[in-house]
Amino acid sequence: MDSPRGRIYQMVQVDEGRLALSDSFVTHIDRCLGCMNCMTACPSGVPYASLLERARWQIEENYPRPWLGRKLRQHFYAKVLPSFSRLGRHAKLVRFYQRSGLQSLARGTGMLQLLGVAELDALAPRIESDFSFRHLGEVFPAEGTRRGRVALLIGCVGSVAFAELNRATVRVLTKNGIDVHIPKAQSCCGALHLHGGHLEMARVLARQNIDAMLSPEFDAIVTNAAGCGSVMKEYAALLEDDAKYAHRAMQFVAKARDINEYLAGVGLVEPKRKLSQRVTYADPCHLAHAQGIRKAPRELLKAIGAELVEMPRPDTCCGSAGVYNVVQNELSMKILDEKMGYVASVSPQILATANVGCMLQFKAGMKRKGINTRVAHVVELLDEAY
Repeated sequence: MDSPRGRIYQMVQVDEGRLALSDSFVTHIDRCLGCMNCMTACPSGVPYASLLERARWQIEENYPRPWLGRKLRQHFYAKVLPSFSRLGRHAKLVRFYQRSGLQSLARGTGMLQLLGVAELDALAPRIESDFSFRHLGEVFPAEGTRRGRVALLIGCVGSVAFAELNRATVRVLTKNGIDVHIPKAQSCCGALHLHGGHLEMARVLARQNIDAMLSPEFDAIVTNAAGCGSVMKEYAALLEDDAKYAHRAMQFVAKARDINEYLAGVGLVEPKRKLSQRVTYADPCHLAHAQGIRKAPRELLKAIGAELVEMPRPDTCCGSAGVYNVVQNELSMKILDEKMGYVASVSPQILATANVGCMLQFKAGMKRKGINTRVAHVVELLDEAY
């Protein structure tokens, strides 16, 4: 019942009223990573991801989760993520905890183990000093001959924990002759909402981003997070019954690009130096399986001189899967440990990937296994080459 076919069978039974929307059903659906590896393997093209999203929506609408968990989910999805100002305030509190000595004290005294949250604390992103929010509304001109013009999605968690990656993305694009606009009214992409069953909130955010970022002046709408890119390319399906937005959503999807996809498409400007290091690349599920993008990041790594070595099963999930590593931590860590075995087998100096959630998971995996390998986004390595 934890296989894709088993889960689809249960969805059909619930939909037809022959199976209750019970604890057992919710457990089997919650355990799914949503990695979409089954969709890559399926010869019949079954749209499992859409079925899973709708099942999780039904659960959120009709299943009485425990009170505290329900309130925390509502606060996180409905209040924090959609509001950059509120997210910024929460991030500053986490940053104070991390830098004031409170985190070190909590770890050193064993308090986190006592509370059963030590694993979750290890997964928490390091909150940066300079958030990406201050760049909203700014335009960064291309260097040299202009080859294109894009709108950049800075993301929600990406803006507070990966702001330097966002700035590296801007630098790489401008080095490649691309004007970069950061539309002021953009919002969270809605990926975590969609995968968590908050379907209507995902639609609200999709409309907001379409209004903010869809313009004839932009050749593409770019993101450096595979999870964000995946849901941006689902906007047309999300809004297909919305008379006002259906056509505009299709136009948005036609312009949505992952940063690797976009740079490989326009052709990389020769970098100043080469990256003469042994690199293995881990495919994010939402890039390889959801978007079908596998060659582009590898081509970019080779273009900057990386010695690219393939690990076994590079496109299997690392266990991050949005908030899966938080809500299904034990399973997530088992999946991560297996993945880290594949990484260690090729002895890389750098593990490259293309999704911020995967980066956090892999950094935790390096600590768990005592592996001295750097984890980096492909764009970070391109930035260093320039």
